[in-house]
Amino acid sequence: MNEVITVALGADHGGFALKEELKRYLTERFFQVIDCGTHSDDPVDYPYYGKKVAEHVLSGQAQKGVVVCGTGIGISIAANRTPGVRAALCTDSYMARMARAHNDAQVLALGARVVGTGLALDILASFLNTEFEKGRHVQRVAQLD
Repeated sequence: MNEVITVALGADHGGFALKEELKRYLTERFFQVIDCGTHSDDPVDYPYYGKKVAEHVLSGQAQKGVVVCGTGIGISIAANRTPGVRAALCTDSYMARMARAHNDAQVLALGARVVGTGLALDILASFLNTEFEKGRHVQRVAQLD
């Protein structure tokens, strides 16, 4: 029996619609989802949602996190401000694979105004299906903390 993976999702108003698509995709594939908000496209501040997702991952309530804003930049910075969390802003599947394989990123950041839904789903699948390679990368990741 496979372990159920929990993914924390968070977005500001610019990322709300894409977050909802990602949530649908994950639940259809039997992932457990923690929706950290926002829950509408009303204007909100991205740092709150980036931090909330990062805290869920750091506490172990979620094994992975996904944060979304207009460009992905602000919310990735917000998530990375939580010590021990590695959020990677990815614009293609290769970046997502490398973020996991070489950097052991636990949080994927996406820009809703940068990538379309189809590409975002491909990036998410790559992120979730790639394991950390360990080896020479363990020492490098440890230096980040």
